[in-house]
Amino acid sequence: MHRDLVVVGASAGGVEALRAFVAGLPADLSAAVVVVLHMPAGGSSALAAILARSGELPVVAVHDGMPLEHGRVHVAPPSFHTVVQDGVLRLSRGPAENGHRPAVNVLFRSAALVAGPAVIGVVLSGTLDDGTAGMAAIKTRGGLALVQSPEDALYSGMPDNVLRHVPVDHVVPVAEMGALVGRCVGEDVLDGAGPVSEVLRMEVEVSRDDAGAGFGDVPRLGRATNLTCPDCSGSLVELPAGGGQYRCLVGHGWTPEALLDAYDGGLERALWMALRTLEEKTSLARRMASHSRRGGRELVAERYDSQEQEALAAASVLREHLLKPVLREEAEA
Repeated sequence: MHRDLVVVGASAGGVEALRAFVAGLPADLSAAVVVVLHMPAGGSSALAAILARSGELPVVAVHDGMPLEHGRVHVAPPSFHTVVQDGVLRLSRGPAENGHRPAVNVLFRSAALVAGPAVIGVVLSGTLDDGTAGMAAIKTRGGLALVQSPEDALYSGMPDNVLRHVPVDHVVPVAEMGALVGRCVGEDVLDGAGPVSEVLRMEVEVSRDDAGAGFGDVPRLGRATNLTCPDCSGSLVELPAGGGQYRCLVGHGWTPEALLDAYDGGLERALWMALRTLEEKTSLARRMASHSRRGGRELVAERYDSQEQEALAAASVLREHLLKPVLREEAEA
């Protein structure tokens, strides 16, 4: 057998990287290519049209049940996971992963499950640790791992995290990636896929549209935590996967960095709500002090003045914290 399924994941900075990647793919590629780019839910995507102008291979947007075809680039549409299943691509409204649908990890895991050593995984520019868990599954099943050089990527988070947690086979600039894939596709490989773990099978089942499939195994295969899911506020279970993976009981999946980032966003929203409350308290205390003075209740007015000043001081501290500039080095640290 030879490697004939190429799965590609990207996020921030991914359009530029994907254009360069597709431009380098040989016109006679004897493998199917499937691409997931993290994108906002809803609406439409012009990615397939953009990539069609970038290289020699035909590029199509995935529809449910589309057969995998050699020499073609299949692009995941927004709002649906793209899952490899029995030689075709299925679209699923399964639970979001790291807040994304489509998600790189979903595509990678499903490819690892059904194709084993025939898979080549490619991670390009993106933030946080998306793609790491999926690439680990590909390697466990005997597939090949290719990563864009972090210094070549507009956003190095995804490549860096894969390199830290997965034994990668090749690290190259994206301009060289397409030609490298062409050479790797031609290699013969032993049909010796690694074992399918219960966790991998469960996570692929959860990502599909099969009602209830795999969900009962989430608490059985994992360890309960005191963490909550940012998507649904349900309890998170820690799964025994490389680098740490979390799932809630309805299936939302999170990696550690994505979970921390989501908590940061929730904290900022809470702080803005607190600032709004303080501003409203300031305004109300001022109105009540004025009303008390008009009624000749000076002592009451002074108490409201004190509350206004306390709220103003607290709001000033909170506003300064929210609006202060953050240096890039601090953010990356």
